[in-house]
Amino acid sequence: MRQVLESAALAAGSAIMAIHKAGADVLYKADQSPVTAADEEAERLILAALAQHFPDIPVIAEEAVAAGRVPDISGGTFFLVDPLDGTKEFIAGRSEFTVNIALIRDRAPVAGIVYAPALSTGFIADDARAERFEVTGKATIARRQTIGCRRRGNALTAVASRSHATPETARFLDDHGIDACTAIGSSLKFCLVAEGLADVYPRFGRTMEWDTAAGDAVLRAAGGDTRTLDGAPLLYGKTRQADDADFANPNFIAASADWSTASAATTK
Repeated sequence: MRQVLESAALAAGSAIMAIHKAGADVLYKADQSPVTAADEEAERLILAALAQHFPDIPVIAEEAVAAGRVPDISGGTFFLVDPLDGTKEFIAGRSEFTVNIALIRDRAPVAGIVYAPALSTGFIADDARAERFEVTGKATIARRQTIGCRRRGNALTAVASRSHATPETARFLDDHGIDACTAIGSSLKFCLVAEGLADVYPRFGRTMEWDTAAGDAVLRAAGGDTRTLDGAPLLYGKTRQADDADFANPNFIAASADWSTASAATTK
């Protein structure tokens, strides 16, 4: 599993960077979210790799879902793929976009990879182990380091969305006495908490399961967790939701394991 996730993510990252250097035209989907040739080519490569090695595991992929292709996931095990998380960062010329692939089993992310090709770094989790890795110019992994969440101290640091700041996020930071907050794009927010560089990532605003699953897998393997505002674990495979679209997430708090979810749950 690890080898397939890494090779698929690295191939997708190479394709993304080639298009990034050449310049990509931007189109808009029905929901007005942007999409580029990089999204589509990266997804094609990932889907081909997963189909070759795991033909019996269905894949929920962002662009395929947008095109109406949604496989049956009633078996409980499936992949979630966001081929280019942080498309707005990609379009703006920033480096914080990622390739996200996650394996879901029994509604929880049990393995995943987050690869930031413009930063030549990534994060992978499986078997309850989380690692950060560096990538050489030849698109090969050169160095690995086991990571883990830090213990909650007196001075707290948060990470938040660069493109989706909300009044609720500002209120959460104020309620918990958090003065230091880094705004960053894509699923790297989960990874900063996972490697002990931040304590909490509060998300008030819409996300989809493919946005969060890979980063969530890394965080959980690093000793953290992701919970909804009522303190319940964030679940995956959410379909037929009465109040939202299939695979849409509620607001959540991603944090190190000793974060007080009870106090976080009061912020709604």
